[in-house]
Amino acid sequence: MSEATAGRAPALPTTRPLATVPVEEAAARQFRLLECTAAHFEGTELFAADAGVVPGLGRPRTTARVEAVLADYFGAEDAALVQGAGTGAIRAALAGAVGPGDPLLIHRAPVYRTTQVTLRGLGVHTHEVDLNDPDALRAALGSGRFRWAYVQHTRQRLGDSYDPGEVLAACRAAGVRTIVDDNYAVMRVPRAGVELGADASCFSLFKLHGPEGVGAVVGSRDLVGHVRADNYSGGGQVQGHQALDALRALTHVPVMWALQSQVGAEVAERLRAGEVPGVAEVRIANAQDRCLLVRLDRPVARDLPAVASRFGAAPYPVGSNSRYEIAPLFYRMSSSSLDDAPDLADWTVRINPMRAGADLVLDILRRSLRELSKD
Repeated sequence: MSEATAGRAPALPTTRPLATVPVEEAAARQFRLLECTAAHFEGTELFAADAGVVPGLGRPRTTARVEAVLADYFGAEDAALVQGAGTGAIRAALAGAVGPGDPLLIHRAPVYRTTQVTLRGLGVHTHEVDLNDPDALRAALGSGRFRWAYVQHTRQRLGDSYDPGEVLAACRAAGVRTIVDDNYAVMRVPRAGVELGADASCFSLFKLHGPEGVGAVVGSRDLVGHVRADNYSGGGQVQGHQALDALRALTHVPVMWALQSQVGAEVAERLRAGEVPGVAEVRIANAQDRCLLVRLDRPVARDLPAVASRFGAAPYPVGSNSRYEIAPLFYRMSSSSLDDAPDLADWTVRINPMRAGADLVLDILRRSLRELSKD
């Protein structure tokens, strides 16, 4: 790595990635998911699915069983499957908690853009506090203004350092209820928001290899009940075949995520050792999904994804770890990260190994940078 050329670019901030789950523990979690499944499904029911607004349930029987599996697995009182993937889940949970003019405590950071739309549509009054500052959080919670807080489990700013569990515990101690955006975190980190004491975890099952458009709200009985009551129409239901498809996909996600985290750590270590010329700096980060932020020694980051795609990389995401994404992703930094650090756009590329091993990821990066050096 050339320190002289690297010095021309803004340095990457120190990142504090969230903890991951080792492969052995991930396998145990996978087995527990099947134990929960066996508790709510008879064997033949896993081969058939119903549809429609079943009297007394208001949703398909298969959907209700999958919801029971999720509630059991996460140790929650209830769960509801919704349309609209992660965004739909967040919108449904927030709509069940707050309304126009209500105050909502959020992190002082760029808000994920689809969440901005939800907050604007609900008409809530957001109040920002830096969750990295425990004293500021305690002061805000002690004001008595808030009934609800909204917490994003993964990082909104590259330099975020707050412990989600500590934030949720502080909220709970102050009598403030919490909704957690667990997208990109659930089944990858040791405990999801609801397992850390949140009133609800919201996440996309599409990001967990499930079918397009399916999301989940897992949490307290009263909040999930609001979600279910609001989603009363037949057209809004997650049909049984969608729910069953999502459950089948979940059964291999824990181990797959653990392997992906392991590969990412290996790629970072080898890049830091100077294995690929043209790399100035690398960080592991939870910038949305867990990924590698690779700062180059030349400002070619905007051009690199298109070149990498010629060598087998995915040049853009579909759902960020959806069933479509098997090739390693070479892409720009997330929009919320760039809102916070726009000067990195020309220098830094985001890499996610997806299903690939470290050798392929490094080979694609090496060949791409070599190709760009010809220009």
